[in-house]
Amino acid sequence: MQDMITRWIVNRLEQAMRHTPAVALLGPRQVGKTTLAHAVAQSRLALYLDLEAPEDLLKLSDPSAFLSLHSDKLVIVDEIQRAPDLFMVLRGLIDKNRRAGRKGEHYLLLGS
Repeated sequence: MQDMITRWIVNRLEQAMRHTPAVALLGPRQVGKTTLAHAVAQSRLALYLDLEAPEDLLKLSDPSAFLSLHSDKLVIVDEIQRAPDLFMVLRGLIDKNRRAGRKGEHYLLLGS
């Protein structure tokens, strides 16, 4: 039963990601958001950032430049609430790429 529920959730998440460049997965701590994100990442080229890790937070000191370097990947940002200014950057990157006719970038945002 647990596998069936997990597959259903993964399928729903992947379906949402096919239709929009950024998907937010929000919920209380320790409910499986990160585990679910890793399951989705297994089937594609992905970059995982945990904003509770100082080294990952440092990578986003220039978020536009860093994220532009990884526009060919699914970028998973865990603990997104630790960097609220990142939402404006993501919106700008998504809008810029849409205007240029590119739809390659995808962001999976996890937060509590």
